[in-house]
Amino acid sequence: MFIQLDLGWMDHPFPLSSFKVTTDEQVQTILALGLQTIRYYPERSDVEVEADVNTERGGTQRQGELEGGSPASPFLDATQRRARDNAQHARTLLHCERRFTDASRRFRTVVDSVQHSPKLAHEEAAALVTSCVDDLLAQGDSVISLLSESVGERSAQHPVNVMVLCLLLGRALELPRETLASLGLAALLHDIGKQELPLRYRMVDESFSSSEYRIYQDHVARGVAIARRMGLAPEAVAAIAQHHEMLDGSGFPAKLQGPQIHTSGKILALVNRYDNFCNPPRSALALTPHEALSVIFAQMKPRFDPTVLGAFIRMMGVYPPGSVVQLGNDRYAIVVSVNSSRPLRPRVLVHDPAVARVDAGVLDLETAPELGIRRSLKPAQLPKASLDYLSPRSRICYFFERAVDPSITGAAA
Repeated sequence: MFIQLDLGWMDHPFPLSSFKVTTDEQVQTILALGLQTIRYYPERSDVEVEADVNTERGGTQRQGELEGGSPASPFLDATQRRARDNAQHARTLLHCERRFTDASRRFRTVVDSVQHSPKLAHEEAAALVTSCVDDLLAQGDSVISLLSESVGERSAQHPVNVMVLCLLLGRALELPRETLASLGLAALLHDIGKQELPLRYRMVDESFSSSEYRIYQDHVARGVAIARRMGLAPEAVAAIAQHHEMLDGSGFPAKLQGPQIHTSGKILALVNRYDNFCNPPRSALALTPHEALSVIFAQMKPRFDPTVLGAFIRMMGVYPPGSVVQLGNDRYAIVVSVNSSRPLRPRVLVHDPAVARVDAGVLDLETAPELGIRRSLKPAQLPKASLDYLSPRSRICYFFERAVDPSITGAAA
């Protein structure tokens, strides 16, 4: 039977307030709630209820059995566990947003000082990247969290985003610490050459003439020159030089192919393209994270190293944070975080009409295997109520945090 409980999010232990009853344990837990009525939806159920069933007598008997010794503690434990998990998610998100904001502020310091004090700018950038590498290597499995779209400074969102994802991907590929540090520096500074271009040439535009497009492409050479003045390691300089090169030779400026491109250059080129798909200059052209991965895999696969691309998809999951999805029970949700070691079971915020938006919790699909993701959607495909409730981001920003082992009780406290 498909039912709905007229209770708030924190007043019952189930992932959602409406669901299909499939086990005797669920029935016992529902009875322990002490409800007088439960909404039943025949059209969404798999069984027909016989008209002569004495539900009142059956309910009284089962309630009596519970009162005779069946403990209510499983219900309380589940509710308390969910409250603890939601509080932990809120703390983690706040911590991630603070770190992203701090990283964007420090990046602006680098940009402001790079012309008159390139060595000092190098020191500031290296300190930022080193702290991120240290955290990443020390924390075991990582959760990739979706942040508020207003987090940090707008001009710094892309470089910090690219740095974060490059470091995560580099770690997934088991790169050594020194290589990770060089990759992180290159990712943070890959577009530094745009600071020397007129504003109108800093973002590629379809209306550019061939001469205007060459001016835009010149940001790579300018970035390489700045990186050398800063004293970056050759590996980092090479990655900056190659962040628009493609495996099939279709990139720029040197049209390098395959083995001519450094591993860090391959990583940076992929992550840069992904973030530009999700966060283009014109928001109307933005792809959802799921769409961005799909386009890269289905239409651009020859342009990227297969090992790097495979690792990136495994790390981000089929539905990266920020993806709008429909679950197996038809509910709409937005993916808010992905555990890099279990990417197929992300955490989602679900539109539940029985729960106020301010009280909405995050559902870990790892704990609800019956609620798989059915499909991905564009935000415009959502019903208005779900669109207002889920508030899909117009800007996609990520940061990482240590994953909590769900088998360890109290680990999130």
